[in-house]
Amino acid sequence: MADRLTQLQDAVNSQADNFCNSVGILQQMSQPSPLSGYGSSTTKVTTPDTDHTLLFAQMIARTAKDIEVLIESLPSEESTAELQAAGLQHLEQESEVAGEQLKETVKQGEQLLASIQAALHDISTKQLEMQRIAAQECIEAHTSAATL
Repeated sequence: MADRLTQLQDAVNSQADNFCNSVGILQQMSQPSPLSGYGSSTTKVTTPDTDHTLLFAQMIARTAKDIEVLIESLPSEESTAELQAAGLQHLEQESEVAGEQLKETVKQGEQLLASIQAALHDISTKQLEMQRIAAQECIEAHTSAATL
């Protein structure tokens, strides 16, 4: 994405295009004016049915608003190097606090993961033990039935 100055330059260029095009439309749609003393030319000029006045007025107004917004987004003259340095220092402090919070959250997550893995290990161990007991009981039932 372009920086703000480039966006502003593009908007100014676009506004210049709008003005040039609107002047061209005015020249195209205007009626000739007779000049006194140079004859009376009565040629009829056909005008297009479409009036582009509203379209160009909207485009010029919209582009002017875009230019205004871009200018307002530029840093002000009141923004000194000291203010910028203080702002950066404040952001660095916030970043350090957020980093510490992230480390603590990761540590808690790792502890929770370890406890979940231990619980799953216990569950699987108990299931295997239950399956072994069930298999042993089944074997004992079959051997006692076979001996009868």
